[in-house]
Amino acid sequence: MALKVVVIGTGFGRYLVAPAFQDVGCAVTVVSPRDAAGVRAAVEAPCDLVSVHSPPFMHLEHVKLAAERGRPVLCDKPFGRNAAEARAMADAAARAGVPDYLNFEFRCDPIRQKLKALLDEGAIGAPQHVSWTMYTARGRDRPHGWLFEAETGGGWIGAFGSHVIDALRWLFGEIAEVGGRTRTEVKLRADRQTGAMRPCTAEDAFTAWLRLQNGVTVALDTAFAAALDVPERITVFGSEGVLQIGAGRQLSLLRPGRQPVQHDFSNSETDPHLPAMRIWAEAVRAAVAEGRKTGPDFQDGLACAQVLDRLRTASADRPA
Repeated sequence: MALKVVVIGTGFGRYLVAPAFQDVGCAVTVVSPRDAAGVRAAVEAPCDLVSVHSPPFMHLEHVKLAAERGRPVLCDKPFGRNAAEARAMADAAARAGVPDYLNFEFRCDPIRQKLKALLDEGAIGAPQHVSWTMYTARGRDRPHGWLFEAETGGGWIGAFGSHVIDALRWLFGEIAEVGGRTRTEVKLRADRQTGAMRPCTAEDAFTAWLRLQNGVTVALDTAFAAALDVPERITVFGSEGVLQIGAGRQLSLLRPGRQPVQHDFSNSETDPHLPAMRIWAEAVRAAVAEGRKTGPDFQDGLACAQVLDRLRTASADRPA
């Protein structure tokens, strides 16, 4: 019998998460996060998983509702508005004894899986430094909404930085030091309903530098409202070589005195989330069916939220 999944969210939830769960054989109900009665009815009806993809300021409410009803629960990132809310959600799931999952789906991306395998087998020796850049114009003309309000959990640190922080923890270990600068490149945006111009209180670009507990350093530079898209590039420098993910989803292994080794992960998907989201949906489906957890989970979400809080604090009094 197909697992019954309730997806709370009419943006990313409806257009990417719901189809991914349907692709792996689940029966999916999508409900608007702003329909409180509809959410409650969907969660209280027989279901096997509640998948929360509401805006961050609604995560705590929806996760607690699912946990209190004894439902296994998946939550999107950023995991609430801050680490305090993240801890409250992790505690709620633990008290209820329900399996919990965190939507860091990019861990499942085949190109990231290959990167981790090469790192783990010592292909470039000891990792020493990571350079990560990503610039997109997708946010340049978007209307005003929660994503551009700091008080509702918006900002590019949470939207994109959360994925980077999780990837760094997964690939290299815990983060010891954090610093950064933020920018708001589009300071006024048109209201979605009225068209009136509204100020943006959350950053749409930032630069960060980090040091991991094992000594690896990281330089991260990214923007959501750039003039043009510039392909994401992840470069890992090691004691014996370099691994690089570049344009076209190519993973290159470069070592002194040897021919480069290229791994091609190109595909026809129009959304970069899809390859990973389908794999993650199957992993969650299997875990729920077997009544077990699988990573990443709420503890990963909490650890990430704690780093994001530190980055926001480090950046807050030093705007660019």
